Amino acid sequence: MMKESNNKENKVINEENKAVNEENKAMTEKEDKVLTSRDITKLGFRSSFLQASFNYERMQGGGFLVSQLPCLKKIYKDDKKGLSEAMTDNLEFMNTHPNLAGFLEGILVSLEEKKADRNVIRGIKDGLFGPLAGIGDAFFWFTLLPIMAGICSSLAMEGSVTGPIIFFLVYFAIWLSRVPMTHLGYNLGTNAVEKLRENTETISKAATILGVTVVGGLVASYVSINLLPKIVINAQKTVSIQTDFIDKIFPNLLPAAYVWLMYYLLKNKKLSPIVLICITFAIAIGGSLIGLL
Repeated sequence: MMKESNNKENKVINEENKAVNEENKAMTEKEDKVLTSRDITKLGFRSSFLQASFNYERMQGGGFLVSQLPCLKKIYKDDKKGLSEAMTDNLEFMNTHPNLAGFLEGILVSLEEKKADRNVIRGIKDGLFGPLAGIGDAFFWFTLLPIMAGICSSLAMEGSVTGPIIFFLVYFAIWLSRVPMTHLGYNLGTNAVEKLRENTETISKAATILGVTVVGGLVASYVSINLLPKIVINAQKTVSIQTDFIDKIFPNLLPAAYVWLMYYLLKNKKLSPIVLICITFAIAIGGSLIGLL
């Protein structure tokens, strides 16, 4: 009985010590914080200057440094050597997605604020800008904006003024999203690396599926192939090869087949998009000259 009582007392004491240690740790982290929520919000807006000094040696390096510079100055204060090292690291080669640059900058200033090891900060920066570029390009440039452009273009072609307005609002919302993304990166800190590693494949796969689905739906609306030849049955009746024959069997078969042909040439034959555009023009002009299209 005495042994059980001692075990319970030791367990209670350990739990109390653990709570005290966690409280002390939280207090220490709070005292170490130099940057305010307003500083992180400004950092998110400054990430818009990522490509302001774009060059082929360091790509976005200059803009990446300029975005973080006020935060770095506030963190290092009179420590000119520390500030110089941080500036040198952030001025190196950088090429990531503009809308996710704030997320990476938030992680980095969080590490700078905690006085993390210089090599760790550099390693996280070099290890994350590539995956973030892939995720951002797949989601924003190749999925969300093309989908919205297709939908809004359809509205505009029907004479609706809401088309360009909706596209502008979506683009503006994407631009504003860099602020909460910067806060997210700052709050996650080094934990963002693990979370990003766990979800990168899922995010990329979901974006790809969504993009392919929407593009498949737009094929029927934006790819148009009309065969002109007709079969003469008698003096009063003719049969259109496309309208009365092909479309009766499989509506929009020709646009779908042409898209698959372009995909095959792009994916398997490694032809560039410019070559495929030239082929399309050649087929269209040649088909019109011989009366086929």
